[in-house]
Amino acid sequence: MDIAAERIERLHELARAAATEGDDDRARYYVRLARRVAERNRLTLPRTFRRFTCDRCDAYLRPGQNARVRLQNGHVVITCDCGAHARYPYEE
Repeated sequence: MDIAAERIERLHELARAAATEGDDDRARYYVRLARRVAERNRLTLPRTFRRFTCDRCDAYLRPGQNARVRLQNGHVVITCDCGAHARYPYEE
């Protein structure tokens, strides 16, 4: 694992911790920083990171706090407080 991937993982941990403490602005900063590191190094973000961040407002999503999670016709639909939707398929 190279330095950029390690930094992305560390920023994911920091974003999760900041969101848990209720510091949404700091969590959003960490998410934006991790996306910038990934873009500059041509890396894809880990799946867990992509699933728990909003593509529109860069918020770290916490189900029940700032995100709504619903199951709909074989998909998980995650709705952020900003109104953005993300759909992921699942197998029953």
